[in-house]
Amino acid sequence: MAIAATSAPRGPMALKDWSQLLPLGAIWGGSFFFARIAVAELHPLVLVLFRVAIAALALQLYLFLRGPSFRLALPHAGLFFLLAFTNNVVPFSLIFAGQTELGAGVASVLNATTPFWTLILANALTSDEKLSWNKLAGIALGVAGTAVMIGPGLVAGLGGPVWAKFALIGASLSYGVALMVARRFKGVPSPVIATGQLTASTIIMIPVVVLAHGPAGLLSASAPVWAAVLALALLSTAFAYILYFNLVASAGATNASLVTLIVPVSAMLLGFLFLGGRLELFEIGGMMLIGLGLVTIDGRLFIRRVALP
Repeated sequence: MAIAATSAPRGPMALKDWSQLLPLGAIWGGSFFFARIAVAELHPLVLVLFRVAIAALALQLYLFLRGPSFRLALPHAGLFFLLAFTNNVVPFSLIFAGQTELGAGVASVLNATTPFWTLILANALTSDEKLSWNKLAGIALGVAGTAVMIGPGLVAGLGGPVWAKFALIGASLSYGVALMVARRFKGVPSPVIATGQLTASTIIMIPVVVLAHGPAGLLSASAPVWAAVLALALLSTAFAYILYFNLVASAGATNASLVTLIVPVSAMLLGFLFLGGRLELFEIGGMMLIGLGLVTIDGRLFIRRVALP
Protein backbone atom coordinates (compact mmCIF):
# COMPACT_ATOMS: atom_id res chain seq x y z
CA MET A 1 0.00 0.00 0.00
CA ALA A 2 1.31 3.43 -0.87
CA ILE A 3 2.50 5.74 1.88
CA ALA A 4 0.35 8.84 2.30
CA ALA A 5 -2.02 7.58 -0.36
CA THR A 6 -4.31 10.59 -0.15
CA SER A 7 -1.58 13.19 -0.62
CA ALA A 8 -1.59 15.42 -3.67
CA PRO A 9 1.43 15.32 -5.98
CA ARG A 10 4.21 17.61 -4.82
CA GLY A 11 5.06 20.70 -6.85
CA PRO A 12 8.37 22.56 -7.09
CA MET A 13 10.28 23.15 -3.88
CA ALA A 14 9.54 26.39 -2.05
CA LEU A 15 12.22 28.99 -1.27
CA LYS A 16 12.31 27.83 2.36
CA ASP A 17 13.13 24.29 1.15
CA TRP A 18 16.04 25.52 -0.96
CA SER A 19 17.23 27.61 2.00
CA GLN A 20 17.59 24.36 3.97
CA LEU A 21 18.82 22.09 1.16
CA LEU A 22 21.80 24.26 0.18
CA PRO A 23 23.19 24.79 3.73
CA LEU A 24 22.66 21.07 4.43
CA GLY A 25 24.74 20.20 1.36
CA ALA A 26 27.48 22.57 2.53
CA ILE A 27 27.50 21.07 6.03
CA TRP A 28 27.61 17.49 4.79
CA GLY A 29 30.30 18.44 2.30
CA GLY A 30 32.38 19.60 5.26
CA SER A 31 31.88 16.23 6.95
CA PHE A 32 34.34 14.66 4.49
CA PHE A 33 37.09 16.89 5.90
CA PHE A 34 36.31 15.93 9.49
CA ALA A 35 36.00 12.22 8.68
CA ARG A 36 39.27 12.25 6.74
CA ILE A 37 41.09 13.51 9.84
CA ALA A 38 39.31 11.15 12.22
CA VAL A 39 39.77 7.87 10.32
CA ALA A 40 43.53 8.34 10.46
CA GLU A 41 43.44 7.24 14.12
CA LEU A 42 39.98 5.75 14.70
CA HIS A 43 38.53 2.48 13.38
CA PRO A 44 35.53 3.19 11.09
CA LEU A 45 33.06 1.49 13.44
CA VAL A 46 34.44 3.42 16.41
CA LEU A 47 34.05 6.65 14.47
CA VAL A 48 30.43 5.76 13.67
CA LEU A 49 29.79 5.19 17.40
CA PHE A 50 31.37 8.47 18.48
CA ARG A 51 29.58 10.37 15.71
CA VAL A 52 26.09 9.16 16.67
CA ALA A 53 26.65 9.04 20.45
CA ILE A 54 27.97 12.59 20.82
CA ALA A 55 25.27 13.91 18.51
CA ALA A 56 22.58 12.04 20.47
CA LEU A 57 23.83 13.44 23.80
CA ALA A 58 23.88 16.97 22.39
CA LEU A 59 20.33 16.67 21.06
CA GLN A 60 19.05 15.09 24.28
CA LEU A 61 20.46 18.10 26.15
CA TYR A 62 18.86 20.43 23.60
CA LEU A 63 15.43 18.83 24.08
CA PHE A 64 15.83 18.90 27.88
CA LEU A 65 16.59 22.63 27.85
CA ARG A 66 14.43 23.83 24.96
CA GLY A 67 11.88 21.12 24.23
CA PRO A 68 9.83 19.52 22.83
CA SER A 69 9.79 16.54 25.16
CA PHE A 70 11.59 13.38 24.07
CA ARG A 71 8.54 11.47 25.34
CA LEU A 72 7.02 12.18 21.91
CA ALA A 73 9.50 9.67 20.49
CA LEU A 74 8.57 6.77 22.79
CA PRO A 75 5.42 5.61 20.93
CA HIS A 76 7.55 5.30 17.76
CA ALA A 77 10.47 3.36 19.32
CA GLY A 78 10.41 0.51 16.79
CA LEU A 79 10.29 2.89 13.85
CA PHE A 80 13.22 4.86 15.27
CA PHE A 81 15.38 1.73 15.40
CA LEU A 82 14.49 1.00 11.76
CA LEU A 83 15.40 4.58 10.81
CA ALA A 84 18.63 4.38 12.80
CA PHE A 85 19.62 1.15 11.06
CA THR A 86 18.89 2.40 7.53
CA ASN A 87 19.99 6.04 7.91
CA ASN A 88 23.04 5.78 10.21
CA VAL A 89 24.34 2.34 11.12
CA VAL A 90 24.33 0.72 7.67
CA PRO A 91 25.28 3.68 5.41
CA PHE A 92 27.92 5.19 7.74
CA SER A 93 29.60 1.79 8.14
CA LEU A 94 29.46 0.98 4.41
CA ILE A 95 30.78 4.40 3.39
CA PHE A 96 33.74 4.28 5.78
CA ALA A 97 34.53 0.69 4.73
CA GLY A 98 34.25 1.50 1.02
CA GLN A 99 36.47 4.56 1.31
CA THR A 100 39.29 2.43 2.67
CA GLU A 101 39.63 1.08 -0.90
CA LEU A 102 38.08 3.72 -3.18
CA GLY A 103 39.15 7.23 -4.05
CA ALA A 104 36.98 10.12 -2.97
CA GLY A 105 35.96 10.75 -6.59
CA VAL A 106 34.26 7.45 -7.34
CA ALA A 107 32.83 7.37 -3.80
CA SER A 108 31.19 10.77 -4.36
CA VAL A 109 29.67 9.67 -7.68
CA LEU A 110 28.27 6.46 -6.20
CA ASN A 111 26.88 8.38 -3.22
CA ALA A 112 25.28 10.87 -5.63
CA THR A 113 23.07 8.05 -6.98
CA THR A 114 20.94 8.33 -3.80
CA PRO A 115 18.23 10.47 -5.53
CA PHE A 116 17.93 7.80 -8.24
CA TRP A 117 17.23 5.01 -5.75
CA THR A 118 14.96 7.29 -3.73
CA LEU A 119 12.92 8.17 -6.81
CA ILE A 120 12.43 4.49 -7.67
CA LEU A 121 11.34 3.66 -4.10
CA ALA A 122 9.11 6.74 -3.86
CA ASN A 123 7.43 5.88 -7.15
CA ALA A 124 6.66 2.37 -5.90
CA LEU A 125 5.64 3.23 -2.33
CA THR A 126 4.06 6.69 -2.44
CA SER A 127 1.34 8.53 -4.32
CA ASP A 128 2.76 12.06 -4.14
CA GLU A 129 6.33 11.50 -5.40
CA LYS A 130 5.91 9.74 -8.73
CA LEU A 131 8.36 9.48 -11.61
CA SER A 132 8.40 12.47 -13.95
CA TRP A 133 10.53 13.45 -16.91
CA ASN A 134 12.05 16.46 -15.16
CA LYS A 135 13.06 14.43 -12.09
CA LEU A 136 14.65 11.66 -14.17
CA ALA A 137 16.45 14.13 -16.44
CA GLY A 138 17.58 16.27 -13.51
CA ILE A 139 18.98 13.37 -11.52
CA ALA A 140 20.80 12.09 -14.63
CA LEU A 141 22.32 15.56 -15.16
CA GLY A 142 23.30 15.74 -11.51
CA VAL A 143 25.06 12.37 -11.48
CA ALA A 144 26.78 13.20 -14.80
CA GLY A 145 27.84 16.56 -13.41
CA THR A 146 29.33 14.88 -10.35
CA ALA A 147 31.29 12.50 -12.58
CA VAL A 148 32.56 15.38 -14.76
CA MET A 149 33.46 17.50 -11.71
CA ILE A 150 35.49 14.71 -10.13
CA GLY A 151 37.27 14.18 -13.47
CA PRO A 152 40.72 12.57 -13.16
CA GLY A 153 40.00 11.60 -9.55
CA LEU A 154 37.11 9.46 -10.77
CA VAL A 155 39.24 7.74 -13.42
CA ALA A 156 41.96 7.03 -10.86
CA GLY A 157 39.46 5.45 -8.48
CA LEU A 158 37.71 3.19 -10.99
CA GLY A 159 40.13 0.33 -10.37
CA GLY A 160 38.97 -0.37 -6.83
CA PRO A 161 37.51 -3.73 -5.77
CA VAL A 162 33.93 -4.52 -6.70
CA TRP A 163 32.88 -5.07 -3.08
CA ALA A 164 33.86 -1.50 -2.18
CA LYS A 165 31.75 -0.10 -5.02
CA PHE A 166 28.81 -2.21 -3.95
CA ALA A 167 29.34 -0.91 -0.40
CA LEU A 168 28.88 2.69 -1.60
CA ILE A 169 25.87 1.75 -3.74
CA GLY A 170 24.45 -0.15 -0.76
CA ALA A 171 24.85 2.97 1.38
CA SER A 172 22.98 5.05 -1.22
CA LEU A 173 20.18 2.48 -1.42
CA SER A 174 19.99 2.39 2.38
CA TYR A 175 19.60 6.18 2.44
CA GLY A 176 16.73 5.83 -0.03
CA VAL A 177 14.99 3.28 2.21
CA ALA A 178 15.57 5.56 5.22
CA LEU A 179 13.80 8.42 3.47
CA MET A 180 10.75 6.21 3.01
CA VAL A 181 10.85 5.43 6.75
CA ALA A 182 11.31 9.11 7.66
CA ARG A 183 8.11 10.02 5.79
CA ARG A 184 6.11 8.02 8.35
CA PHE A 185 6.88 10.36 11.26
CA LYS A 186 3.83 12.52 10.67
CA GLY A 187 3.46 15.29 13.23
CA VAL A 188 6.68 14.47 15.11
CA PRO A 189 8.94 17.56 15.46
CA SER A 190 12.23 17.37 13.55
CA PRO A 191 14.46 17.72 16.67
CA VAL A 192 12.65 14.73 18.21
CA ILE A 193 13.11 12.64 15.05
CA ALA A 194 16.82 13.49 14.88
CA THR A 195 17.29 12.75 18.60
CA GLY A 196 15.35 9.48 18.47
CA GLN A 197 17.24 8.25 15.42
CA LEU A 198 20.68 9.04 16.86
CA THR A 199 19.81 7.64 20.29
CA ALA A 200 18.69 4.37 18.69
CA SER A 201 21.86 4.35 16.54
CA THR A 202 23.98 4.69 19.69
CA ILE A 203 22.19 1.77 21.37
CA ILE A 204 22.84 -0.37 18.27
CA MET A 205 26.49 0.66 17.84
CA ILE A 206 27.68 0.11 21.44
CA PRO A 207 27.53 -3.71 21.33
CA VAL A 208 28.72 -3.72 17.71
CA VAL A 209 31.90 -1.82 18.62
CA VAL A 210 32.50 -3.82 21.81
CA LEU A 211 32.24 -7.11 19.90
CA ALA A 212 34.11 -6.04 16.76
CA HIS A 213 36.77 -3.77 18.27
CA GLY A 214 36.81 -4.18 22.03
CA PRO A 215 37.00 -1.41 24.63
CA ALA A 216 40.79 -1.00 24.50
CA GLY A 217 42.10 2.22 22.95
CA LEU A 218 38.72 3.82 22.33
CA LEU A 219 39.76 7.14 23.88
CA SER A 220 43.40 7.26 22.76
CA ALA A 221 43.01 9.63 19.80
CA SER A 222 44.94 12.91 19.56
CA ALA A 223 43.48 16.37 20.17
CA PRO A 224 43.07 17.24 16.44
CA VAL A 225 41.17 14.00 15.89
CA TRP A 226 38.84 14.72 18.81
CA ALA A 227 38.22 18.19 17.42
CA ALA A 228 37.28 16.61 14.08
CA VAL A 229 35.01 14.09 15.81
CA LEU A 230 33.21 16.87 17.71
CA ALA A 231 32.71 18.88 14.52
CA LEU A 232 31.46 15.77 12.71
CA ALA A 233 29.04 14.91 15.52
CA LEU A 234 27.73 18.34 16.48
CA LEU A 235 27.64 20.21 13.16
CA SER A 236 27.51 17.52 10.47
CA THR A 237 25.21 15.18 12.39
CA ALA A 238 23.16 16.75 15.21
CA PHE A 239 22.43 20.09 13.55
CA ALA A 240 22.40 18.66 10.02
CA TYR A 241 19.76 16.05 10.80
CA ILE A 242 17.38 18.68 12.20
CA LEU A 243 17.62 20.45 8.82
CA TYR A 244 17.30 17.12 7.01
CA PHE A 245 14.09 16.01 8.72
CA ASN A 246 12.60 19.49 8.33
CA LEU A 247 13.29 19.13 4.62
CA VAL A 248 11.78 15.63 4.37
CA ALA A 249 8.57 16.86 6.03
CA SER A 250 8.36 19.99 3.89
CA ALA A 251 9.71 18.98 0.46
CA GLY A 252 9.41 15.17 0.36
CA ALA A 253 11.85 12.28 0.22
CA THR A 254 13.00 12.71 -3.38
CA ASN A 255 13.73 16.42 -2.99
CA ALA A 256 15.54 15.84 0.32
CA SER A 257 17.77 13.23 -1.34
CA LEU A 258 19.06 15.91 -3.76
CA VAL A 259 21.44 17.01 -1.03
CA THR A 260 23.80 14.22 -2.17
CA LEU A 261 24.28 16.09 -5.47
CA ILE A 262 25.32 19.23 -3.58
CA VAL A 263 27.73 17.52 -1.17
CA PRO A 264 30.59 16.99 -3.72
CA VAL A 265 30.27 20.62 -4.87
CA SER A 266 30.45 21.81 -1.28
CA ALA A 267 33.44 19.62 -0.47
CA MET A 268 35.34 20.88 -3.51
CA LEU A 269 34.51 24.55 -2.87
CA LEU A 270 35.58 24.21 0.76
CA GLY A 271 38.89 22.77 -0.39
CA PHE A 272 39.31 25.68 -2.80
CA LEU A 273 38.47 28.31 -0.17
CA PHE A 274 40.25 26.93 2.89
CA LEU A 275 42.89 24.44 1.74
CA GLY A 276 44.44 26.41 -1.10
CA GLY A 277 43.06 24.21 -3.86
CA ARG A 278 42.35 25.39 -7.39
CA LEU A 279 39.29 24.92 -9.54
CA GLU A 280 39.86 23.34 -12.93
CA LEU A 281 37.65 24.07 -15.93
CA PHE A 282 36.12 20.56 -15.87
CA GLU A 283 35.24 21.05 -12.18
CA ILE A 284 33.40 24.27 -12.95
CA GLY A 285 31.65 22.53 -15.86
CA GLY A 286 30.56 19.70 -13.58
CA MET A 287 29.16 22.16 -11.05
CA MET A 288 27.19 23.87 -13.84
CA LEU A 289 25.73 20.49 -14.88
CA ILE A 290 24.68 19.80 -11.29
CA GLY A 291 23.08 23.25 -11.10
CA LEU A 292 21.22 22.58 -14.35
CA GLY A 293 20.07 19.24 -12.95
CA LEU A 294 18.69 20.87 -9.80
CA VAL A 295 16.84 23.48 -11.88
CA THR A 296 15.43 20.71 -14.08
CA ILE A 297 14.21 18.70 -11.08
CA ASP A 298 12.62 21.81 -9.57
CA GLY A 299 10.72 22.32 -12.84
CA ARG A 300 9.25 25.78 -12.21
CA LEU A 301 11.49 27.47 -14.78
CA PHE A 302 10.11 25.20 -17.52
CA ILE A 303 6.54 25.71 -16.28
CA ARG A 304 6.99 29.46 -16.63
CA ARG A 305 8.48 29.12 -20.11
CA VAL A 306 5.52 27.00 -21.23
CA ALA A 307 3.12 29.54 -19.75
CA LEU A 308 4.63 32.38 -21.78
CA PRO A 309 2.78 33.25 -25.05
